[in-house]
Amino acid sequence: MTQTVLTKETGPPEAPAERPSHRWWILAVIGVAQLMVVLDATIVNIALPSAMQDLDFSTSGRQWIVTAYALAFGSLLLLGGRIADLFGRKITFLVGTVGFAVASAIGGAAPNFEVLVSARALQGVFGALLAPAALSLLSTTFTDTRERARAFSVYGAIAGAGGAIGLLLGGFLTEHLNWRWTLYVNLVFAVVAFIGGSALLARTQRDRSIRLDVPGTVLVSAGLFGVVYGFANVESHDWGHPASWGFLVAGVVLLAVFTWWQTRADQPLLPLRILLDRNRAASFIAVLISGAGMFGVFLFLTFYLQSSLHYTPVETGLAFLPMIAALTVAATSSATALLPRVGPKPIVPLGMLVAAAGMAWLTSLELDSSYAANVLPPLIVTGLGIGLMMAAAMNLAISGVTTEDAGVASATVNTMQQIGGSIGTAVLSSLAAGAATSYIEGKDPTDPLVQAQAGLESYATAYWWSAAFFAVGAVVCFFLYRRGVPEQAAGDAPAVHM
Repeated sequence: MTQTVLTKETGPPEAPAERPSHRWWILAVIGVAQLMVVLDATIVNIALPSAMQDLDFSTSGRQWIVTAYALAFGSLLLLGGRIADLFGRKITFLVGTVGFAVASAIGGAAPNFEVLVSARALQGVFGALLAPAALSLLSTTFTDTRERARAFSVYGAIAGAGGAIGLLLGGFLTEHLNWRWTLYVNLVFAVVAFIGGSALLARTQRDRSIRLDVPGTVLVSAGLFGVVYGFANVESHDWGHPASWGFLVAGVVLLAVFTWWQTRADQPLLPLRILLDRNRAASFIAVLISGAGMFGVFLFLTFYLQSSLHYTPVETGLAFLPMIAALTVAATSSATALLPRVGPKPIVPLGMLVAAAGMAWLTSLELDSSYAANVLPPLIVTGLGIGLMMAAAMNLAISGVTTEDAGVASATVNTMQQIGGSIGTAVLSSLAAGAATSYIEGKDPTDPLVQAQAGLESYATAYWWSAAFFAVGAVVCFFLYRRGVPEQAAGDAPAVHM
């Protein structure tokens, strides 16, 4: 497919490049900010038992520490992306960074459960500003085909490995300091991102002729909230409970109305032209499915390592390092060497199939399995698969859009990943719990061996379904992606040169 080179601008031309090397410093700043947002989806997970004991809240309240972040983040991402387009990416990036840091500080100092949940929700709000601004800055800064490939290989590696890094860092901080440092650590990331962003990012001028699509904002935010909240309730209720299916149905209906409204609005929040390119649509689907499938390895393998193999939090985090390395290598190779030569059609589906094979391999784990012989090989295979598809999909998801659409296109990518992760967490948790209950039926539920085997059955079920997610994604992406290498001229979107 040959992509049209778009040159529409909404403001005066940017200043010419004076020091091109600054682009790579911008990448470092964006990478730090993105890592802060991505790892926060998992870094608190390992700290939850300690937080529960310290703040004295129940297991039923535990999920809301995770869900509060996902609800705010997932439902407000498209709004955050459009705000970045309307008011400037630099100012949105900096405000998001400062707000995220303040929310993290409040959470770290939380005296009770209510303050902690509120702080997590506030993190999600500012994360929804920061994440799309960061990705759109990357898109508009790197427009040379080769440079963009290298930049997106780094960004894709961060997006894919952030969850595992969160587990490693969360385990270290919880074990050697205390759970509050899983939130305080964001202040370090935020200071680096804010100083770097203030010094290096170019200020873009606001186009005052553009107005915010208020009805579209309300519809999509409420719709995404309904979907995320409905799936989150599946963990504490069943699929037949009104709190689950009711919110899911309401969310889907609101999103359908939102889609209809976008065809009528003068200045739509999500211009449907962004979704009409087949390669871009396939990339959005790839990110959605990978977000769901990745939780099978991050969440349930964490349970297995700690519950079945009795790893400490730090040992659990270290166990994921080979996967991070494999993911990084694959992401770099995918974006820089493979995508420019063969295009996305073979790369993304192949990556998903490799990830599916790795997840299926994990189902062979037993209570007496060893890390080196049984855990490490499928972990590396899964990392290679995710890295292979993630960087390529994220690159193509926002290539070829106009500057005024860069923020909302970036927000759509982040929304897909977040919604995919929320769906994956809820569906896999529900299926795993059902598998454990089925195994225990007719057996002594107080027998430690029965409990351990039930846990193993639940993990294997989650791995199988994660493999199924990736396999379905491979088929869908194979038929959606066009053949050949997309033509990406250096000016397919106006650059923000530094």
